[in-house]
Amino acid sequence: MARIFDVIEWFDQSGQEIVHKVPEVGSGDFRLGSQLIVRESQAAVFFRDGKALDTFGAGRHTIETANIPLLANLINIPFGGRTPFTAEVYFVNLKEFLDQKWGTAEPVALRDPELGMVRLRAFGTYSIQVGDPQLFVNKIVGTRGLYDTSDIAGFLRSMIVSRMTDLLGQQAKSLFDLPQMFDELGAAVKTRVHDDFAGLGLDLKTFYIQSVSPTEETQKAIDERASMGAIGDMQKYLQFKAARAMGEAATAPGGGATQMGMGLGAGAGLGAMMAQMLGQAFQQPARPSESPRAEQGLPQVFRQIENVVGAQLTLPPQDQDALLAQVRTLEQVLSSPAPDLTEIRNARKAITDRFPWMSAPLDQVFATPAVNKVMGEAARRFTGS
Repeated sequence: MARIFDVIEWFDQSGQEIVHKVPEVGSGDFRLGSQLIVRESQAAVFFRDGKALDTFGAGRHTIETANIPLLANLINIPFGGRTPFTAEVYFVNLKEFLDQKWGTAEPVALRDPELGMVRLRAFGTYSIQVGDPQLFVNKIVGTRGLYDTSDIAGFLRSMIVSRMTDLLGQQAKSLFDLPQMFDELGAAVKTRVHDDFAGLGLDLKTFYIQSVSPTEETQKAIDERASMGAIGDMQKYLQFKAARAMGEAATAPGGGATQMGMGLGAGAGLGAMMAQMLGQAFQQPARPSESPRAEQGLPQVFRQIENVVGAQLTLPPQDQDALLAQVRTLEQVLSSPAPDLTEIRNARKAITDRFPWMSAPLDQVFATPAVNKVMGEAARRFTGS
């Protein structure tokens, strides 16, 4: 036999329940004349057949058709109303629920005017209070079938994230501009969500955005953009990206990076890029008054290759220092009063033995008129002609 409730009450020991159903499972048997006890900061809503019948505020109430008029149309009242009728009572907590968390369960994809497509996570807090208990029970319990606090919080969180995503998309602001706009964004989201919550019988009291942060992939794009800004030149930025990719390939397992500091495949790509950079540098005029192909002396030629080597951010510092030292040795050999062909070849070979990918850049150096002239003199001295 089902339990008959003569006294209906509920005390929330945790203080965290928004709504509590009596009985917790199914419908209960109530009688006219039963006592309903509603504590301060509570409201009690009688609910039957998917419809809220009436709402009671704080105090002790005797259940009768006078205060629940709809009961007269829903139940038979023989024997002075002592026959039980089935219904449910939902106790609604009217306190303000502070420090409720909201956040994106999955990163949100947005179009950024500076970075292109970015994926962001957002987090914050809000506080709510039930403003219309009967509407709340009808919408949340009757329509949504939710009365567990965690389920209700998840539903509200999805509404907030939806509005937040929509607003961020409309703002068309860069990720870099968002931190200084948290107050404005928070106010705008609160305005939109407030109406949504009001339709559920809830008052949105406060709403705060604590963080809008990029995912790891987006953070990498930000780091690259910062690198580009430091370099200040798009072509050099693209070269930097290519060089970094080759450096990552070289340090990957099986990449073959040993004492040379880079794998042969990655080094070959870096060498080709350096050769292209040197070719462009050698074709540029040394001074504005010179023609585009004005001849450069040995010091100018070797300053160019030192600059290119120094710009290779993927080279480990120790390898960069060693390579620059060997390049300066080659310059000294070529600049000697009577350069020896064998010494020149040995100096060049010392570079390519340790850094095989330097063959292409050195070809560019040895193709310059200044080095060609020295090599011609050394060859004539070697052959005795």
